[in-house]
Amino acid sequence: MKLALLFPGQGSQKVGMGLELAREFPAAKAVYQEADSALGQNLSRLCFEGPEEELRLTANTQPAILTTSIAAWRALQSQFDAAPELAAGHSLGEYSALVAAGALEFADAVRAVRERGRLMQQACPPGHGAMAALIGLEMEAVKDVCAAACAQAEIVVPANLNAPGQIVVAGHAAAVKRAVGIAKERGGKMSVELNVSAPFHCPLMKPAQDRMAPVLSAITIRPLRFGVIANVDAQVNRDSSRVVPLLLEQITAPVRWEESMRTLAAAGVNAALELGAGRVLAGLMRRIDRGVGVHQVEDPSSLAAAVKAVSGVKF
Repeated sequence: MKLALLFPGQGSQKVGMGLELAREFPAAKAVYQEADSALGQNLSRLCFEGPEEELRLTANTQPAILTTSIAAWRALQSQFDAAPELAAGHSLGEYSALVAAGALEFADAVRAVRERGRLMQQACPPGHGAMAALIGLEMEAVKDVCAAACAQAEIVVPANLNAPGQIVVAGHAAAVKRAVGIAKERGGKMSVELNVSAPFHCPLMKPAQDRMAPVLSAITIRPLRFGVIANVDAQVNRDSSRVVPLLLEQITAPVRWEESMRTLAAAGVNAALELGAGRVLAGLMRRIDRGVGVHQVEDPSSLAAAVKAVSGVKF
């Protein structure tokens, strides 16, 4: 049996995340303290106490989720000698996976994702972009819907390829709205616009991509202790020289999560730990491949249950 680590992305945040881990595990508390120092702000209080509207700001959400994920990982390491075969993270979560793999120092990563969040928010004026979930349509049908919804200079494209029949699209607000209507007409089970602050993972994020290049180029990238499946190509990366190019491409490219999880399963992984707030990735895995059991680590009780579940895994 082989173990993988999974790290959630934006949308999994909630007030109170990581509080119990920080109270019980010194290793987790130290992560929050390091984040506060690296950012020069009280991120830990924002995670633990809110307010929710401030936590939802993209420039806060991204470092908060990364910090909570790494706090969960460090707490787990303090209790269990985990030796993962692979790691993967959904969008922002790829930074968490790279920290766990040793390619990025945590302080560098938390500063980078705060800037990533700020730049992604600024890349498209408020109200100009949108995202929508198209449920019940497969990829080719979603591509056809997007093609039909584009008009003149307005675009909409697949952005998050999450699971069979669960694809998120992003682009100009009017084109996204048309895509929702067309998807309903073509038999989609449910098509709804999402409450997000910007149209992530589409060409409208090109300004953010350009401005993140010097930020990431200034960071020292270290050898990876284990492979990380990249969002942009759904392939295992073990080459430190590819980390920055893949993270830059990720900003405008779709998140190929379903393919990434199939790559993970094809590598022989049959147990995974979802580290951080929420259970989104576990839910997606049940739709993709039930042969991979995903165990949540977000508080002391779930950590104890996860350790019990995977302690028999052989590496």
